[in-house]
Amino acid sequence: MVIVNPTKFENLPAVRRRIDRVADDVGFPAPRWVETTAQDPGFGQTRAALQAGARLVCVLGGDGTVRAVAEVLAGTGVPLGLLPGGTGNLLARNVGAPVARLETAMITALTGRNRAIDIGWLIIDPTQEQRAHPNPAELRDDPNVHAFTVMAGLGFDAQIMVDAPEEVKAKVGWAAYVVSASKHLRDAPFQAGIELDGRVGKTRGTRTVVVGNCGRLTGGMVLLPEAAVDDGVLDVARVSPRTLAQWATMATRVLTRRENGGPHLTRRRGREVVVRVQPTQLVQVDGDDLVTASVLRFVVDPGALVVRS
Repeated sequence: MVIVNPTKFENLPAVRRRIDRVADDVGFPAPRWVETTAQDPGFGQTRAALQAGARLVCVLGGDGTVRAVAEVLAGTGVPLGLLPGGTGNLLARNVGAPVARLETAMITALTGRNRAIDIGWLIIDPTQEQRAHPNPAELRDDPNVHAFTVMAGLGFDAQIMVDAPEEVKAKVGWAAYVVSASKHLRDAPFQAGIELDGRVGKTRGTRTVVVGNCGRLTGGMVLLPEAAVDDGVLDVARVSPRTLAQWATMATRVLTRRENGGPHLTRRRGREVVVRVQPTQLVQVDGDDLVTASVLRFVVDPGALVVRS
């Protein structure tokens, strides 16, 4: 089955013919196609695929569509095939799946090896019971519980996602985020305290906190150089520059992949992360903006998702 976000393509029938031709060339029947909608970005379609006995679910869309499908597939053992259709295609890039040609990606989805990778779970403003729950995957039907395959963030990180319109991303790709970021470089910091595996850190002025399942961003930038999709931990970056000069210095260190991010970028690792902010901040998961929140609990789910690569 192929779950596709139809808004990503001007000529979807032509894309379908290309994919169907590849399946035929490698000896597979043409896949069943199901489209996402504005009301359901992939959750219900994936549940229906599992109920129908699907043994492989391919997703053709952006990172948000991948996230929706992955959230339902997590823990089932049914592999996820990654077909590039978004601005970043970040999960595919981080697992080494093809992103340059759709046909090559489909061949990999059909004939590649299965790889178990981690997935992250985010609980927004958790209740007392949700703060203590050992397995957030069991809470996935709660509207405040979200999976992420790449990164979740708040503050500056989420704002640049919101201010990068789909039509601009379609024209200029990842450069749309650069334009969006320039609008928020002078935003006021917020107070954030980060708790890692029960160890409470100091609360201080922050511009953004990013929690990653993997480290590579759009444009080849690596924010979390130690992050790996199958290491059983989450990587956390706290970004806190206040001036344009500090932003420039930090960006240079990230772009040149310096191990030391400098005084305005700190990196940590852990299996569980709790972030408390004041005032509330906008939150994003895999590029999809959610709501504003004051407390966020992140938990890694090791090896929960199977991908083809």
